Amino acid sequence: MRITSLLATPPVPRLTPEGVFDAFGWCTSDTLEWSRPSGRAFDATTPLDGSDPARMVFVFRRPVDFLPRELAKLHAFGLGLEEEWALAPYAIDDATDELFTYNVRPRDVLWLAADNLNALFWGLHDWSHFHNHGPFEERAWTELQCDGAALSWIWLNRAAIGIDDVAFGTIHASVQRGIVARFEAEGKPLSPALLAALSPEAIADWSLRIGVREMH
Repeated sequence: MRITSLLATPPVPRLTPEGVFDAFGWCTSDTLEWSRPSGRAFDATTPLDGSDPARMVFVFRRPVDFLPRELAKLHAFGLGLEEEWALAPYAIDDATDELFTYNVRPRDVLWLAADNLNALFWGLHDWSHFHNHGPFEERAWTELQCDGAALSWIWLNRAAIGIDDVAFGTIHASVQRGIVARFEAEGKPLSPALLAALSPEAIADWSLRIGVREMH
C-alpha cells in the first residue's frame, strides 16, 4: 500500500543574518518519516515553480488539539488513509508558531505524505520552518534558509528518493531561481558569496559534513 522511508534531516548551517529568526534551531531536526504509494512510481517530473504542492500533507501521529486539521485522505491518495487527521494545508505558519509555543517536537506528532517531487521539496522546506521559529518579517531570508535546508536534505537522501546528481542539479536550478526572484521582489541585494554558498557543490560539501556528524 505504501513505501515509507526515514529521511535524514540533520541541522543545517544558519545562512541568514541575525534577527531573521528569534529561535533558530529551537528543536534539533534529525529525521522525517516520509510515505508515498507503492502502487505507482514516485513522480520526479513535477516542476518546482513555486506553485502550491498537490498531494502533500503532514499526517498527525496523535491528536494535536492546538493545530487546525483536515482528513488526510483529502490530500494524500493511495496510502490507505481513512479516518486519519492531518495538519490543514493552510496551517503551516500555525504549526511553525504553535509547535514552538508548546515545545512539541515535530517528528513526535507529524509524518509526511508526498507522492511527487514538488510536494516532497515543499514538505522538507516546511520541515525546516517547524524547527526554526521567527516572525516571518524577512520573507526572502526566511525562505532562503528553508530552501537551503530542503536542498541539503534532498541531496543527502537522493538514493532513497530515487534521483541522481543530474536531477539534483535541475532541482537546484529551479530553487535558486525562486530565491533570486524573492530577493528581487523585495529589492534586497543577494551577494555572489551567498549564491556560492548555495551552489550544488557547496550544498553537497556541507551536506556530507552534517550527515557524517549526524551518524556519529
